[in-house]
Amino acid sequence: MTLPTLGTLTPVRALDRLDLVAPPVAQALRAWPHADQVGLVEIDPGLADTAAMSEAYEVPMEASANCVVVSGKRAGEERVAACVVRADTRADVNNLVKRSLDVRKASFHPMDRAVEETGMEYGGITPFGLPAGWRLLVDGRVPDIALAVVGSGVRRSKLLLPGRLLTELPGAEVTEGLGA
Repeated sequence: MTLPTLGTLTPVRALDRLDLVAPPVAQALRAWPHADQVGLVEIDPGLADTAAMSEAYEVPMEASANCVVVSGKRAGEERVAACVVRADTRADVNNLVKRSLDVRKASFHPMDRAVEETGMEYGGITPFGLPAGWRLLVDGRVPDIALAVVGSGVRRSKLLLPGRLLTELPGAEVTEGLGA
């Protein structure tokens, strides 16, 4: 299967280069029935942040989907969600995510904890291979991305796949209006 290019990015099959993703991502891809449709590109880790990557590799911002980790507490119980939104939007943390988690206050999960709990690098966190018990909220516009760029768990590579497949990840909940 030939994978399409995006901007100046020419992907290889992700399953052929699992050495370029974080261990939990590799494990998730090995088990996922759609993994044969996932491409991988190696990038300069200094350009992993979406805006820099988009400019350097000629990728439109609306083709990238960012994954942010949000948490809050209710009755002493911490609730965590990974939120996937188009890169040209921001997750509606203070309203929609807060209501979805049913917490009084939602905020970005502390960076050190997000890195430790996911086994991924900051700036590379992806919806693939998330910890059990975390919710996965996917903005309703993400499935419309023809070829989406998402993190790979590390800063030195990115995954490319049809946006609709992100809704096929285990536990994915399509959430209209998540990206504002």
